[in-house]
Amino acid sequence: MSQARFEALIGEIAQDIAAMDLNDAMATHLNTSFGPSTQAFQELSGLCAEGERDGWLMAREHGGIKFGRAVKPGASAGAFSVDVVRMKDVRGPHHIHPNGEIGAVIPLEGAPKFDDFPEGWYVYGPGTDHHPTVSGGDAYVLYLLPEGAIEFTGK
Repeated sequence: MSQARFEALIGEIAQDIAAMDLNDAMATHLNTSFGPSTQAFQELSGLCAEGERDGWLMAREHGGIKFGRAVKPGASAGAFSVDVVRMKDVRGPHHIHPNGEIGAVIPLEGAPKFDDFPEGWYVYGPGTDHHPTVSGGDAYVLYLLPEGAIEFTGK
């Protein structure tokens, strides 16, 4: 039941932003409509914990990062794929977002920041790249990738 609810909630969020450009206005919209003070954000947090506990989220682990693709593009999240990772004071593998990345930082312990973003939603535009880094604690990072596009560089 919780996996179906996770997919339905992600679908609602994805449908809400489907026609928007990936920019600061999208991040502001997400933080207003689905941000940390909302029931939807709190529900996402709980569903991520249930998914980790029950094994349908983040079933893989490498380099201190638990991860997994929860939704493939063309499913409940429309053109987006949805991945969830759990990171604690760790730097992940460098990658490029050909079509951008939309993410939510969900704290578990401490005051974690993801690439200096605190709790809430962030947006990276098309063509951006980074070493995803969580500092200051433990967090889930849920992210949507338009068309599931991501390129790991090995840098």
